[in-house]
Amino acid sequence: MPIKDDDLCSPSENIVLDCMLKLFKLPNSVMNPEPDYFTAPFRKDKQELFRIDDQETFFSPATRNRIVYYILSRCHYETEEGKKKFGIKRLLNNGTYLSAYPLHDCQYWKKTDEKNCERFTLYKQWARFGRFYKEQPLDLIRKYYGEKIGIYFAWLGFYTEMLFLAAVVGFFCFLYGWVTMDESMSSKEICDPHIGGQIIMCPLCDRSCEFWRLNSTCEPSQYSHLFDNVATLFFAIFMGIWVTLFLEFWKRRQARLEYEWDLVDFEEEQQQLQLRPEYEAKCTQKKKNPVTQEMEPYLPVTSKAARFCFSGTTVLFWISLIIASMIAVIVYRLAVYAAFASIMENNLTLQPVSNLLTPQLATSVTASFLNFIIIMILNNLYERVAVWITDMEIPRTHLEYENRLTMKMFLFQFVNYYSSCFYVAFFKGKFMGYPADYTYMFGRWRNEECDPAGCLIELTTQLTIVMAGKQIWGNIQEAFVPWTMNWWGRRKTKNHPENLYSRWEQDGDLQTFGPLGLFYEYLEMVVQFGFITLFVASFPLAPLLALLNNILEIRVDSWKLTTQFRRPVASKAHSIGVWQEILNGIAVLSVVTNAFIVAFTSDMIPRLVYYYAYSQNESSPMSGYIDHSLSVFNVIDFTNHSMPVYNDMNVTSCRYRDYRYPPDHNKRYQHTMRFWHILAAKMAFIIIMEHVVFLVKFFVAWMIPDVPSEVKARIKREKYLTQRILHEYELRKLKEKLHENNTAMACDKEFIATKGKVQLSAAM
Repeated sequence: MPIKDDDLCSPSENIVLDCMLKLFKLPNSVMNPEPDYFTAPFRKDKQELFRIDDQETFFSPATRNRIVYYILSRCHYETEEGKKKFGIKRLLNNGTYLSAYPLHDCQYWKKTDEKNCERFTLYKQWARFGRFYKEQPLDLIRKYYGEKIGIYFAWLGFYTEMLFLAAVVGFFCFLYGWVTMDESMSSKEICDPHIGGQIIMCPLCDRSCEFWRLNSTCEPSQYSHLFDNVATLFFAIFMGIWVTLFLEFWKRRQARLEYEWDLVDFEEEQQQLQLRPEYEAKCTQKKKNPVTQEMEPYLPVTSKAARFCFSGTTVLFWISLIIASMIAVIVYRLAVYAAFASIMENNLTLQPVSNLLTPQLATSVTASFLNFIIIMILNNLYERVAVWITDMEIPRTHLEYENRLTMKMFLFQFVNYYSSCFYVAFFKGKFMGYPADYTYMFGRWRNEECDPAGCLIELTTQLTIVMAGKQIWGNIQEAFVPWTMNWWGRRKTKNHPENLYSRWEQDGDLQTFGPLGLFYEYLEMVVQFGFITLFVASFPLAPLLALLNNILEIRVDSWKLTTQFRRPVASKAHSIGVWQEILNGIAVLSVVTNAFIVAFTSDMIPRLVYYYAYSQNESSPMSGYIDHSLSVFNVIDFTNHSMPVYNDMNVTSCRYRDYRYPPDHNKRYQHTMRFWHILAAKMAFIIIMEHVVFLVKFFVAWMIPDVPSEVKARIKREKYLTQRILHEYELRKLKEKLHENNTAMACDKEFIATKGKVQLSAAM
């Protein structure tokens, strides 16, 4: 809390910058900036040292909220058996109380005559979508909801601001692909009736599929150029640097918030030492703590090991279930492709869109939607399982509980949301064999091939459907579900007069935010962060979609927190916690995944190798690339299992996407030297790109200190002067006490001397 003495000067204001950003600023009465004072841990016996202008407002609402909850969670009570038990949570669990929650200070839609109406101010200035372009009143959020929620909205706002730069660069990369789409020589050759129209491709499935002409994929190949061009490489490298800048600048922003919100000396270790009431209730055995020398409950090693084994087995089972569901979707893709191919080839109704809606695209879109539905179902199931197995482990502290649950949930979400994208990016079309020796899944279903234009367009489709679908569904679920439940609960109270419908009843009818409410908000944003970093090379517009979603997300989260939920119990936090480490891990992995996407999923490296090593036309270096990238196969070499039933075009040879010798070569159907040249170029590109990006990342991280120099200086200055002030205060108190003692002793001596004189006079 602030102490009286300080020598801090108010920060200088940049008038020009403030005028430029005036449109985005909120008035100071809303921003509620706190004066910069020296602070020290409050003690009642030293309260004259602190700056107490008004006892009613000295502690913020969030601090009062936290103090009361701390007392309630540790308040002892006696049961009938005489056993000593404690905590409001236990009374809630056994049904003594229905619920316990801090009250909102007023109605959100109208201002009352009371002194504090922070909820009304937050709703008017922060929780409405019409204020989406305004800054967030972080100090007021912290004052009303506590530091932990304030840190979340500070991180979300900063993440959204940084996304603006990535979205602009990604949009221009997409625009470059759009402008140069007609200049792509590959799509020109595919669409040319004299080139692509004369190339007969091998069937894409066994027996029931027919031979097809390459120009039937004209439009998909043109759209593929939107995402598979030179700008893709630039954007992948840019995002590798952007993610480093984001994480490093956030550390600086977080350090500044720690100082401004007096969290520098926040003793997280004290919270770690505070046992969870559930741990104390379930652990009946006790042992002496070597630090405190007090008896405290503990979980035996054998019980802990058994619980961890069961927990790990459960997690592995659910991850296996996700992988099994992904394999089921792959089997669906393999099984229905032939059906789509036969339907779309013989259906006259679909002929107008046959050039755009190919069997490959139809299969990819329907499989993406099916995968999204499975993801949502498994997600809802696993959330409950993760909480159950974490409770079963009986973590010792609240921080330990949250970290364990976070790692389980993120591990599951990682596999659940990203597995299908990993399949399309790194497995589809990579292990299919060749027409005389195709590879089959489970010996029955032939592995999928990539479109002649590449698999990147399919990865883009998969990423767009899963990412956009998750964001739309998430916002609907976050806003519509609590609003509907509150509306249903308020139906019975519509006719109640205001004086009979008390504030605690009104708040009681709202939804419960819960101790894990903020956890799910972080999880949603971190999963989105993975989408825009791990696979951004395939979809430059992903940051733009994330930016638009986050602009809405900030207002949806603030609206539901202010209007639809009970006021949560305030808690302190000086950082985003374990999420910082998860974001760092995703940032490192994103460099690897984007390098592999550019090398193996995109057609950029094969085109560059052709441009520099095999092109024969100086005026048009990329002409002939399509013929160069397709191998020849003799139809009579088909096996009985894969031989097409229909051969209306009397095809004797067909082409397929690979680099193999022709059937008349003495090394027939073996990989050519071109294949090995391209593979070497891909591996070299991955090594070079990873090293360059990692070097730049580490250099940028080294150049940008985690804590701003002025903040470091102010922290040191404040610590030094605060210690001196407290020391001087103790000395002054000691001197006053000594003076009082000396005065008392002098009085005693005078009294004794006077008494002696009186006794002497009486004797005389």
